[in-house]
Amino acid sequence: MPIRTALLAIVLAGGAQAQSSEPLSVIDWLSSPPENLPSTVLLEPPVTQTGLQPDVSVTPLEALSPPLGLVSSSVTGLPVDLWRRSEPSRLAELIKRVRVKDSPAMQRLLFTLLLSEARRPADPDEPDALLMARLDRLMQLGAADPVQSLVQLAGPTDTQDRFKRWFDATLLTGDEDRSCTALIAQPHLSRDYAAQIFCKARRGDWTSAALTLEAAHALQVLPQEELDVLDRFLSPELFEDAAYLPQPDDPSPLTFRLFEAIGERLPTASLPRAYANADLRDVAGWKAQIEAAERLTRIGALTPNQLLGLYTERKPAASGAVWDRVAAIQRFDGALQPDNPEGVAKTLPKAWKQMRSVGLEVPFAELFAQRLSAVPLADPEAENLRWRILMLSELYEDAALDAPKGSDNNHFLAALAQGDPGRARSPSPLADAIAEGFAWAAPVPPDIDALLQNEQLGEAVLEAMTLFAHGARGNLVDLTAAIAAFRRVGLEDTARRASLQLMILNGT
Repeated sequence: MPIRTALLAIVLAGGAQAQSSEPLSVIDWLSSPPENLPSTVLLEPPVTQTGLQPDVSVTPLEALSPPLGLVSSSVTGLPVDLWRRSEPSRLAELIKRVRVKDSPAMQRLLFTLLLSEARRPADPDEPDALLMARLDRLMQLGAADPVQSLVQLAGPTDTQDRFKRWFDATLLTGDEDRSCTALIAQPHLSRDYAAQIFCKARRGDWTSAALTLEAAHALQVLPQEELDVLDRFLSPELFEDAAYLPQPDDPSPLTFRLFEAIGERLPTASLPRAYANADLRDVAGWKAQIEAAERLTRIGALTPNQLLGLYTERKPAASGAVWDRVAAIQRFDGALQPDNPEGVAKTLPKAWKQMRSVGLEVPFAELFAQRLSAVPLADPEAENLRWRILMLSELYEDAALDAPKGSDNNHFLAALAQGDPGRARSPSPLADAIAEGFAWAAPVPPDIDALLQNEQLGEAVLEAMTLFAHGARGNLVDLTAAIAAFRRVGLEDTARRASLQLMILNGT
């Protein structure tokens, strides 16, 4: 049986939310090291050849930093030392650029790496480089709650850089009172006058906030655009009949919240993904909440169950776009009963089409696979669709035992789900490349093999993810190499699910 990667839901427990999911099993080669490690096992005690005192290397206990992460290494199966032998700058570069947008399996793996409990690299010159890279990539992915939780665990008031990440995250999650309290108590944490003014006002010290704003005007330490919105924030009665302010092209989280506070809320669709978290709060309308949840679920930053809860919250009052999607999901959800195969066959294609139009095929499969597995369909086309949806879910191994007959594609997918695609006839060059990666003697790229030999597991996995992204865009040699690398480190489930998603979502 392949090992199971951790569900993203277990790592998305933020300040206001908490979820749970299956643990990731311990990686095989970490519990059973390969036999070809440097140097051999001695058959007798070592004997010195001289009477000289041997060289002894000493590592101070303080150098072993405590592991930092939201998920225990015993749950993820990743060692706490997965980063320690790598250069922080190299890790930061890989974390920043590894592409996971089109692969839910790679999204899940990246979140697991970023949130797993691990020690930082032993580099006194860059003690926070890896932490900053983790926080920035999580924010780029839209995971504001985990950013807030992770930096709180690290110590949000230890440095200005940590505080900035914490402050931005709390502004998007609606928990800014905590960070503002810290800023008022320790003003040195931020040199931003706007942050000082906002927090003083949030804590009820309007006089001090007004004085700070006057100083900012006099010293011209803030752009005029920020001064304008702060003026309206502190003195709304003076601008009751004024025209709306121009919308900023690239607002900071603080600017976003200031515009919200003065009643000129900015739309989040054109803003970075993390801003969608603000639309999950009750201050946004139902449509905005659904669109924000879809955007975050698509990248893996929100659990599918939260999206389903919004889809089924109430009946749609209109039609078109998101409302057609809500209606289709509600009809399918209502029809999905073991004694109603006709209703399932009728509503499934429409619901699938709607979810496919917004790139939510895998979340759809994760939501409905368990119930859908109990409703075999008589119509061959509908049954084939049902089976492929199951193959995108965690039930793929069970579904592989009952593949629809008469299709080379389906036979290959079933063999792939069982970890042996080479036994089935390949339907395409893409399938050829995948099958080669699962071959018994598939070689791991020399650079990744060297990283593994040097116990640089985290860096090796990130390099393999980069290769997989290249392979998914057409470089089939890299695809084969990535799959071989994942299997080498025991990420069998990741290799299978990523390959199945690539085949099925590409229409193969």
